[in-house]
Amino acid sequence: MLRRLYDWTISLADSPRALWALAVVSFIESSVFPIPPDVLMIPLILARPSRAWLVATVALVSSVLGGLLGYYIGWGLFESVGKPVLEFYGKLGAMDEFSARFNDYGAWAVLIAGITPFPFKVITITSGVTGLSLPVFIIAAIIARGLRFFVVAWLLWKYGAPIRDFIERRLGLMFTLFVVILLGGFYLVKYL
Repeated sequence: MLRRLYDWTISLADSPRALWALAVVSFIESSVFPIPPDVLMIPLILARPSRAWLVATVALVSSVLGGLLGYYIGWGLFESVGKPVLEFYGKLGAMDEFSARFNDYGAWAVLIAGITPFPFKVITITSGVTGLSLPVFIIAAIIARGLRFFVVAWLLWKYGAPIRDFIERRLGLMFTLFVVILLGGFYLVKYL
């Protein structure tokens, strides 16, 4: 089923309304959809490299707006569904403790999830559940998603089709390594 969904998403790139399709995929990927917008971005940019920045901007704006939907899902459904379940099991206090810890590092969580292969929707919903500051969430989402989408757009604009395999197979790993090195650097500065 996931393969059919992936193939269907790729087929949207040939549509005359491909930018609208990218906007929809980017929006829903940030809250519920399993296929990342890069799947549409890559063929769109390869087909017309001059539109690379427009494609990245559409993905960025739509993804951040979709992230706000994810935030709302976490905030709204937690109150109506999650909270009563936690109260029933006597775990509401544990959720309060988790929320406090998450919010201490919430901006980092949004940044990391926004640029790595970690599902962004998990962090958008968790941010809503824990009540992460909305301005902090929005700023971190803009920075993270902007970095991710504009790096992909730049690589495709600069190197074209030969870089496609690298992006599809290894860019997520490269972003993850970057985050690990960055966090390791912060750890070393703080504790050494």
